[in-house]
Amino acid sequence: MASTSEFSRTLSLLRKERGVSQRTAAADLGISQALLSHYEKGIREPGLAFVVKACDYYHVSADFILGRTLSRDGAMLSEEDILSAADQGNVLRGSVMATLQSKLLAGAIGVLFDLLGKLNDKAAINEAAAYLGTAVYQLYRRLYRAAGGNEAYFSVDPASCTTGAAADMALSDTRYAQTLRQLNERKAEFPPVSDEAVAQNYPGRSQSITQVLHGADSRIASLTEK
Repeated sequence: MASTSEFSRTLSLLRKERGVSQRTAAADLGISQALLSHYEKGIREPGLAFVVKACDYYHVSADFILGRTLSRDGAMLSEEDILSAADQGNVLRGSVMATLQSKLLAGAIGVLFDLLGKLNDKAAINEAAAYLGTAVYQLYRRLYRAAGGNEAYFSVDPASCTTGAAADMALSDTRYAQTLRQLNERKAEFPPVSDEAVAQNYPGRSQSITQVLHGADSRIASLTEK
């Protein structure tokens, strides 16, 4: 089975999205409330028969409930579909959308760092981590500020935060690109990155990296079109 934590979290979110209690869902699924609670908390792992019942009950694919795809019917779900889904009769509420986006980015980042790991170059890995770490810092700090958090928690003052974060990410990106150029010059063996190779080597995560790449490509294209 795919990650038990992914299954348990999705199972719990689907029940809450449907608006039924644990007792009601357990009765409908033919198990005790205590057992359903264990499944939702990841304490116990269900058998195939329960997974099939849960898929039918929540009208989703097995791949979706097991965390192998972002699409409820098992097909590829575009980033635009995810972002607009909340307007379609509240099919996806905030917590479910957050889980889907988290899976999408986690899968894409997992593929990226696994490929970088095959290069066996610490500099490339560290610069990629620094770039993404600063992006998370910037996003979290904006949320922290909007929620009324104490800015004294951070050493960088709010006025310098945005400029400093942008500069740090630009520096990390420059160093990352330089490291990859040096690896090319040294004739390092790069891992295969074609769509076919990624799909074959990362069957559970290739969809994530594809969707993140296409989503970003579309946004950038819209900004650069004349």
